[in-house]
Amino acid sequence: MHNKITVTSPSLPDLKDFTKSLEQIWDNKWLTNAGPFHQELENKLAAYLGVPYISLFSNGTLGLITAIQALQLEGEIITTPYSFVATAHSIWWNKLKPVFVDTDPVYGNLCPEKIEAAITPKTTAIMPVHVYGHPCELEKIKLIAEKYNLKIIYDAAHAFGVKYNGESILNWGDLSVLSFHATKVFNTIEGGAIVSHTAEMKKHIDYLKNFGFEDETTVMEIGINAKMNEIQAAFGLLQLDKINENINKRKNIYNHYHQELSQIKGIRLISPKENVTYNYSYYPILIDEKEYGMTRDELYFHLQKNNIFARRYFYPLITAFEPYKNHFTKHFDHASKIADKVICLPMYAELTESDVKYILNIIKQ
Repeated sequence: MHNKITVTSPSLPDLKDFTKSLEQIWDNKWLTNAGPFHQELENKLAAYLGVPYISLFSNGTLGLITAIQALQLEGEIITTPYSFVATAHSIWWNKLKPVFVDTDPVYGNLCPEKIEAAITPKTTAIMPVHVYGHPCELEKIKLIAEKYNLKIIYDAAHAFGVKYNGESILNWGDLSVLSFHATKVFNTIEGGAIVSHTAEMKKHIDYLKNFGFEDETTVMEIGINAKMNEIQAAFGLLQLDKINENINKRKNIYNHYHQELSQIKGIRLISPKENVTYNYSYYPILIDEKEYGMTRDELYFHLQKNNIFARRYFYPLITAFEPYKNHFTKHFDHASKIADKVICLPMYAELTESDVKYILNIIKQ
């Protein structure tokens, strides 16, 4: 039996380098509250990503929750049923109502036409997701938001380093929220960030993530505690040093998969658009039962029997989970089809060529 292959595996910095960083933190005795590593990571990430302002968070979910607070949203937010639950949870936690609309049939991103049809007098914002790092219909969503005076928060959990026409997609919308969870292209163990566009908004967000403190005796806003600590930030700085190398490794794996799987009937691939600089964060395939000769679930469990632990990501839809299913009974044609057909294959920088060949051989069989 082949060694166990997981769907993802975290990139890790060199332990000796990380130990040096920890020694500096021990010497500084500054563990949190915007220490030197935190400040350096914010600056370097803003430069690397090509964004004006970035605020680091202890995780991406707190980033989403805080983004809604930062824009003082009320009423309803239009979003997608095809995402990780944190997208919708962040809306509920702010005591707002998520309004789910269907996706496009190719990328699984929010369908602009469906967005416009779902707008009511209570709608205050749109929260699209760049699913698997593929950019949403940025121009169309912007036009809709301008037409109806809505805010846009992009859930950009998958979109680290992704560019559209040479520019970071994080510069679209009012705010973009990143995840730096261990499973992501760039990780800080846990972590996340909000990208904003003005110094005023960054200051507002930074108040919100640190209890609203201006100084020792001054509280400016009703904030929470969502700060990234120094250990996470030091880890992130080392990750940033090798991010391009890791993305290139992912690209090679992606191309190997693409070349082989494009020849198999019943497997549909999801390719980046030509004007997109992609980050190769995931490798989803869609299984057509009739053409492939096996259902998605049959293949999923067959892979498991062969020690390959892929993931049905995203399945089921958010609206099928217990907290949502009694509130949202609408059927979503495109999102449901993708959710019922998708498997994300193993994808990470350390995945070996022999592992990829083994995975491909099992799928071909």
